[in-house]
Amino acid sequence: MGLLKDKRILVTGVLTDTSIAFAIAKMALEEGADVVLSGAGRGLSLTSRVARKLPKEVEVIEIDVTNNDHLIGAADHLSAKWGKLDGIVHAIGFAPPDCLGGDIFRASWEDVSIAMEISAYSLKALAGAFKELLIESGAASIVGLDFDASVAWPAYDWMGVAKAALESLTRYLARDLGQSGTRVNLVAAGPIRTMAAKSIPGFSQFEALWGERSPLGWDVHDAIPVAKACVALLSDLFPMTTGEIIHVDGGAHAIGG
Repeated sequence: MGLLKDKRILVTGVLTDTSIAFAIAKMALEEGADVVLSGAGRGLSLTSRVARKLPKEVEVIEIDVTNNDHLIGAADHLSAKWGKLDGIVHAIGFAPPDCLGGDIFRASWEDVSIAMEISAYSLKALAGAFKELLIESGAASIVGLDFDASVAWPAYDWMGVAKAALESLTRYLARDLGQSGTRVNLVAAGPIRTMAAKSIPGFSQFEALWGERSPLGWDVHDAIPVAKACVALLSDLFPMTTGEIIHVDGGAHAIGG
């Protein structure tokens, strides 16, 4: 019996088969879940293409998290399809180029607001849109992908600030959704060489840092350890864990510079 047998899960952010979101979707299917993927804009065709590489056929729907009509439409669609939602994987993040690169002063509020809306506020947007379906589950789990925001990282700049907002928002959502049995947690992953990572100037600095600090070692090409943690949180193995940030980074977060 799989860990996610009979669970119905929405996975966002699958763009390539090297992404953490893809690894989560693949493992969720292997553990018995029914899965729907979502994509947006020009990325929707990428999501549809990479979905063919999953072990089972899955539906791909369009959800632009900045478009309320998309959110309402997706909720109506999944309500008709499933009647409930047992899990959401939030793997969405974006920041305009001026928000990254090592100069926190360069970005305008217009750019920063985009980064904050897509990378942080979108967690609330998804949770709010699917709230009634999550309540129908009675024991739903929302899992978001994080990059530890407790320190300032080289070049990460406003994405780091957005991740700090995401971490705080997770605690507030955990507070407000807990009465319905919905858990909200984050997995703070070490650096994985994904499409998103390639957009970060100086990403190699993260790779070098993790190689030096991680007591368990770290492979930037292997998303499986992160996916395993996310699947565990989506399952019933953590029934009383919410508002938490679980680090899957080889232990680097625990080691000083």
